[in-house]
Amino acid sequence: MANIKSQIKRNKQNEKRRLRNQAVRSKLRTMEKKAVEAAGTEQEAEAISAATSIIDKAARKNVIHGNAAARRKSRLMKRIRQAAAS
Repeated sequence: MANIKSQIKRNKQNEKRRLRNQAVRSKLRTMEKKAVEAAGTEQEAEAISAATSIIDKAARKNVIHGNAAARRKSRLMKRIRQAAAS
């Protein structure tokens, strides 16, 4: 445990951010899985829209890097195309 007052405050802030980011990442993974599961169904378009929206939101909040968001969206679309084809 830190002895310095500013470091104690910094630790509290870091913990709050960690929990917030953890929630965002969890939702991000869930939406990606739902989008892949919805491939080839009527809900495909809205599932893709929701997943890309969550990915973009995570990038705006600096939970993930902008390039990581672009890479995730690209790989997600590739997986959806493969799932729909099979």
